Amino acid sequence: MYFFLTNLSFVDICLCLVTVPQMLKNFLLDLKRRVILFGGCMAQIYFFLTFANVEDFLLAVMAYDRYLAICDPLHYVIVMNRKLRAQLVAICWVLSTANAILHTTLTSRLSYCKSNHINHYFCDMVPLFKLSCSDTTINQVVIFTEGSIVVAGPFLFILASYVRIISTILKIHSSKGRRKVFSTCSSHLAVVTFYFGTIMFMYFRPSSSYSLIKDRIASVMYTILAPMFNPFIYTLRNKDVQQALKKLFFRISHPLRN
Repeated sequence: MYFFLTNLSFVDICLCLVTVPQMLKNFLLDLKRRVILFGGCMAQIYFFLTFANVEDFLLAVMAYDRYLAICDPLHYVIVMNRKLRAQLVAICWVLSTANAILHTTLTSRLSYCKSNHINHYFCDMVPLFKLSCSDTTINQVVIFTEGSIVVAGPFLFILASYVRIISTILKIHSSKGRRKVFSTCSSHLAVVTFYFGTIMFMYFRPSSSYSLIKDRIASVMYTILAPMFNPFIYTLRNKDVQQALKKLFFRISHPLRN
């Protein structure tokens, strides 16, 4: 679990670094100086999609990890060994990179002749489609087909995992045992609901229903708020972290006893 949490934390940091610096720069500068080059815009799309998709797959892998730990605890250490953990994370990165290359290539080939003012706080595909004078049908079809596999696939896998997990929890006779097992999954469920909910609202709608104001709000939720809240959601419900924090605060408040 901690191995996957470490990778999730790294991805969250990278996801914030892709969008937040440029956003803060735009807040501090006047309108004429809020500039991003075309190459920089495409690079931002590529890295954003890469890290966002890695988070999708990592959340699915973490659901599989919880499934093994709860539904098949006797074989957990054997199945979820170091080699398998490394392979699962590597697959997450390979699939995410391939998906990012596909969408970035399709977006970069569009012609932009309407305006060069992006009505967004970072370069995203949907606002760029609004600026393009090319036919974006192929791009939107790819988002709804290939994108559905990348986003909805992990989400459905997570749902299937938790159906098995919940059915296993309900078979536990002790109410205390049920609460203990469910507490290990509640943090992950909160992150999944928050993250996937905003992504599906953002991308999987007809282009006629797009509202840039609502999309900016949704984008803030999964590009900034979700990565920022993830450490708090996981750590505040983790007993090991709670005990470590208590020891740290005790040492700070009682320096003479160290």
